[in-house]
Amino acid sequence: MKFKYSNNNKRYYTLDYYYKNKFNEKIMKVSLNAGFSCPHLKTGGCIYCSNKGSGEYAGDIHDDLITQFRKGQKMMNKKWPNGKYIGYFQARTNTYAEVDVLKEKFEPILKIKNVVGLAIATRPDCLSQECLDYLEDLNKRTFLTIELGLQTIHEKTSKLINRGHDLKCFEEAVQNLRKRNINVVVHIINGLPYETEEMMIETVKYLNKLDIQGIKIHMLHILKNTALAHLYEKEKFKLLSKEEYVKIVCEQLQYLNEKIVIHRLTGDPKIEDLISPFWLVKKVCVLNDIDKYMAKYDLVQGKKVKKN
Repeated sequence: MKFKYSNNNKRYYTLDYYYKNKFNEKIMKVSLNAGFSCPHLKTGGCIYCSNKGSGEYAGDIHDDLITQFRKGQKMMNKKWPNGKYIGYFQARTNTYAEVDVLKEKFEPILKIKNVVGLAIATRPDCLSQECLDYLEDLNKRTFLTIELGLQTIHEKTSKLINRGHDLKCFEEAVQNLRKRNINVVVHIINGLPYETEEMMIETVKYLNKLDIQGIKIHMLHILKNTALAHLYEKEKFKLLSKEEYVKIVCEQLQYLNEKIVIHRLTGDPKIEDLISPFWLVKKVCVLNDIDKYMAKYDLVQGKKVKKN
C-alpha cells in the first residue's frame, strides 16, 4: 500500500514530502542557539532536559546567529548542494523574551539569501499577547512554524517530569496560534516514567482532535547530569525496548489524521551524554524497523487496522 503523502516507502506523511510539495525543492533546517533561557529553570526545569536545553545539535552559543547559520549551511551543502533553508531556533524557549529581543534574533535570519521560513521551538506558557501579535506579523512575511512542547496529556506524569504548565495552558496556546493561522507542531515523548502504552496512545488521540499541522514523537532517553538521571538511579523505572517503542509509534500513527505531517519519529542523543537506552543512537535502524512493522501489518497513518 502506497501512502499518498509520501514519495518513498514511508506509510506516513513525511516532512520531506511536505516541503518538496510546498516549495518544489529541497528544504534544509539549520538549527540555531539564540541564547534564550527558560522560565521554568527557577523551579528546576523539566527533569529530562540537559544543560543545553534540548539544543544538543543547535549552533554553538559562542558564535553569533549568522555565523551559526553559515556553519550549518556549509555542512548541509556537502550533502545537498542545492536547496533553500529554514532557520530553526531550537535550544530552550525561543519566545521567552521581550518582542524587541525576539526581533533582534529572528529578523537577521530572514534576510539571509534562500531562507524561506523560521521554525521556533517554545513552551505554551511563553506566548504573551504581544508575542502572538509579532508572530502573526512574521507569519504574513515568511513560512512560520511554532513547535510547542507538550510531552504528555497526563497531569500526574506532567507533574513528575516538572513540566510547569497544565493541559489547559497548552490547548489555549494552540488555539491562539491557530486563530492567527500559524502552523503548530507538537512534541511528545513516549516512555515517560510509569506511563503505559494506553496512556501514550491517549496523548496522540487527544492531539488528533486539535487543529495541529505536525508532530514530533521522541523516545525518552536519560542524559547524564539531569534530574531524570537521578530519578532513574533511585527508582530504576522501566524504559521501553526498541521493539516496544516501534510498536507504540506504529499504533500512534494509525490514530493521527493523514494530513498531520510527521516531523520526527525518534530522537538521536549524543552517545557521550547518554545513560540509556543505547539503541536510540542507531536512528536509521529505528526508522527502518518502523517501516518494516507498518509494512508487515499493512498499516498507514490515519487508518486504524485491527490485527488478527
